[in-house]
Amino acid sequence: MKNKKLFLPLLAFLALVVVFAWQLARNSAGDDPKALESALVGKAVPHFDLPALHPNEPAFGNELFQQGKPLLLNVWATWCPTCYAEHQYLNQLAKRGITIIGINYKDDQNKAVQWLKNLGNPYQYNILDTKGMLGLDLGVYGAPETFLIDCNGVIRYRYAGDMNESVWQVRFKPLFDKIIAEDATCKA
Repeated sequence: MKNKKLFLPLLAFLALVVVFAWQLARNSAGDDPKALESALVGKAVPHFDLPALHPNEPAFGNELFQQGKPLLLNVWATWCPTCYAEHQYLNQLAKRGITIIGINYKDDQNKAVQWLKNLGNPYQYNILDTKGMLGLDLGVYGAPETFLIDCNGVIRYRYAGDMNESVWQVRFKPLFDKIIAEDATCKA
């Protein structure tokens, strides 16, 4: 009986080794740990009614995602250093004609408005999510996160981390182009 108890820690250790080996094999096989699985991929953006970041603009709802073209939904905040790192690239994407909607996440409204004034505004619209409720509904872990939304307001991809040229070319652009090719009513 005493010898059997000695094997329990060994069995637990071996089970952990198997789990870790499986995880390492999965990540080395090309899975991107920043491409977060999401229960919302393939579903419409959750319903919301939130104010605009800029005080003089009207409140927003899901109609933002019914533009007939694919777009990016970017979760950002002034307290987020990675958001600062990606901001210049988002400005470049906007200049290329990519529609980007921002969610200012758990942030100070005045700081956020000043940030856009100083660094440029890549967002066609900017939603103020002071309490983080829309972020919670989207399953946001933190900022930045970017979602690819198709022409019908359906989430097609989710990425945690900074948007840059490599991420755009490898992760987003192929899906962006596929969405346009799949739906004749979609415009670029």
